[in-house]
Amino acid sequence: MNVTVIYGSDSGTTKAVAKKIAAGLQARLLDITAAKTADFEGCDLLVLGSPTYGIGDLQIDWEDKLGLLREATLTGKPVALFGTGDQATYADSFVDAIGILHDIAVERGAVIVGHTATDGYSYTASLAERDGRFVGLALDEDGQSSKTEARIAAWIAQLTQTPALSQAAVSA
Repeated sequence: MNVTVIYGSDSGTTKAVAKKIAAGLQARLLDITAAKTADFEGCDLLVLGSPTYGIGDLQIDWEDKLGLLREATLTGKPVALFGTGDQATYADSFVDAIGILHDIAVERGAVIVGHTATDGYSYTASLAERDGRFVGLALDEDGQSSKTEARIAAWIAQLTQTPALSQAAVSA
């Protein structure tokens, strides 16, 4: 299975998470600043990651390169999302960035995989929550860093068990 992880990161926290995810999925790792539209399209699974800044904003490099995602043809492509945020300080916009990426990917025809439970988090609102679940992997490195390794491992296991991805691995 051909997997690409594209992330944005200022402080290095999301980059560190992206590296762990890429290692676990044996994926190509790419900073959004170096990405091209073809990078979004040329894989069996696309994984997108961003921290949430301020009151629910995407990371600045994602803001600058969002047109690439908006131009990509993702019809039927499995896309997984992960994000970092601070649920205590920004309880009303926790991991909003992955909700923003979710909506654009869905508009481009993507099939979102890797939803996760909201159990174990304490926040008041999130654009990343849909139907009582997060649209991807939500991580709080400020308040719950001790849970990150287990959450990443469980998410990777979930992704590799997704029927669309299992089928892609068989045909690869």
